[in-house]
Amino acid sequence: MKQIVTNTINSHKKLLDIFQNCCIDTVIEAAEMLIKCVRSGGCVYICGNGGSAADAQHIAGELVGRFKMERKAIAAVALTTDTSIITSIGNDYSYDAIFTRQVEALVCKKDLLWAFSTSGTSKNVVAAAKLAKEIGAKVLAFTGKCDTTLEEIADVCLAIDAPDTASAQQIHQLAYHIICDIVEQNAS
Repeated sequence: MKQIVTNTINSHKKLLDIFQNCCIDTVIEAAEMLIKCVRSGGCVYICGNGGSAADAQHIAGELVGRFKMERKAIAAVALTTDTSIITSIGNDYSYDAIFTRQVEALVCKKDLLWAFSTSGTSKNVVAAAKLAKEIGAKVLAFTGKCDTTLEEIADVCLAIDAPDTASAQQIHQLAYHIICDIVEQNAS
């Protein structure tokens, strides 16, 4: 058991080094894109599957509520939270359409879609990103692999080549907390 713990920590340290050496500019670019969206009166829509769905909700909570300081609420919606919408779309259309129907209904040019896919190829997330781009919205992507379909679509992509989903999500969480901090301090 001790070896599992040690190996996991060492793997995380290696990813943190990669993140620090390769992703700082991407994090800043992502934060700037969110700040521009918020300042222009846009809304941040967030989507992902599984643990990334939980990340979407987490980010929306940080932006609408607060992260570290008192400030005006920031418009953000996790497209992963309305079970009636998700299940009706999944039943009447397909699971691949659960985010695109919401993007079609809600997203405008001044908005931003923050799309999470640790594989970078999740069909429903990729489809939502494509549609958001067609609408004229900006797309921020977080992936756990480099050179993916989602990365190609995105205006900005934090792509961390992680050995597994959990490792990618750990780096994603650090990155989105940093972004929320920067946005909170600069969006008003």
